[in-house]
Amino acid sequence: MAKKVLTVDDSTSIRQMVAFTLKSAGYEVVEAADGNAGVAQAKNQQVDLILTDQNMPGMDGLTLIRTVRALPQYKSTPILMLTTESSDAMKQSGRAVGATGWLVKPFDPQKLLEVVRKVIG
Repeated sequence: MAKKVLTVDDSTSIRQMVAFTLKSAGYEVVEAADGNAGVAQAKNQQVDLILTDQNMPGMDGLTLIRTVRALPQYKSTPILMLTTESSDAMKQSGRAVGATGWLVKPFDPQKLLEVVRKVIG
């Protein structure tokens, strides 16, 4: 059974690139256009990994991580930030709320796959 990845980003083109990259490698992909939709998707179905942007309308990535980590089924699920934010302070904030890792946009599809395989196989 394919591992399921939730990708949350307000950029349609980024979601499409992430989905294409992951689907090509055999992963099932669920998409959400913002943090609120991402939390709703996570509650509706169990996913193996969450990839989220930081800067989104409605609910940002850090808030999404904090919200999802509060759900018992996501206490130990890997959550990766995929964002243009690269400051050490922002990365530290991400770790503080429970981010597993950090990838900076624009992303290299091969690097994305390497990281995804490392955290969920």
